[in-house]
Amino acid sequence: MSARILVVDDEPHIAEVLRAYLARDGYEVETCGDGERALELARDAVPDIVVLDVMLPGRSGFDVLRTLRAEGSRAGVIMLTARDDLVDRVAGLELGADDYVVKPFEPRELVARVGAMLRRLDRLAGDAGVPSDGAPAAPSPRRLIRLLDLELDVDAREVRRQGSPVGLTRTEFDLLVALAEQPGRVWTREQLGERLFGEEFASDDRTIDSHVKNVRRKLAGPAAGSTADPGGGPGSAAYVETVRGVGYRAATGAASRASVSGGMRAAGPAPAREGMPDAGRAPGAAAGGEHA
Repeated sequence: MSARILVVDDEPHIAEVLRAYLARDGYEVETCGDGERALELARDAVPDIVVLDVMLPGRSGFDVLRTLRAEGSRAGVIMLTARDDLVDRVAGLELGADDYVVKPFEPRELVARVGAMLRRLDRLAGDAGVPSDGAPAAPSPRRLIRLLDLELDVDAREVRRQGSPVGLTRTEFDLLVALAEQPGRVWTREQLGERLFGEEFASDDRTIDSHVKNVRRKLAGPAAGSTADPGGGPGSAAYVETVRGVGYRAATGAASRASVSGGMRAAGPAPAREGMPDAGRAPGAAAGGEHA
């Protein structure tokens, strides 16, 4: 069964171009131009991916996203925004968006991001023990990762800090797991982007910075055993450290460990690739070709 995509944009030309490109790749595509209709279609059709414009008549894209997440929708969400505004990006990611694209953009870029997100969602379903044939999966060892005073339950997709749950979005959780499971490794933006979004991730995209900022804000405050400046404010690096000119790593300090079904094992460091681009720009249109 092909994946279902819902495209929500009040500009008919953009919606039609995206519908044509996505349908050509074999997806089932629904389109609409306002927030109320988007919610109706999301409830009825249960799409796998929602491509959601921020600026909509009536209910904004942010309001639609907020409602979808409040109703328990686990669809992947790619936000479309007409301006490269950090406030808009952070707001969407905070509400549970998985990715964003700035207009104007190449339709092929959007299609590539949809494909990468679907592969990522398939991996998550596999990690959760949901086989493709729907048969019950055999029980597997429970995977827990400890980072300072955090416990990351990979199977339940939960983070607890000293026993209390911490609310992270799907992408924020995956980012923290990637860093925590290889303590000592420095990740470039490109490496993290490929881990989270697939090979189509643009290396000059600032999405990773926005996700890191949100993780730090939600985990703000001193962490037991961290050697980082606790700070306690939105920029706190108690759990995620910046390695200037390279990228990010899990905070150093008390040993971070991964445990499987109760048995503790140290997670060893992995070498980092050099060369994270410092000058970022939002993903835009490539030279030539049709633009949405």
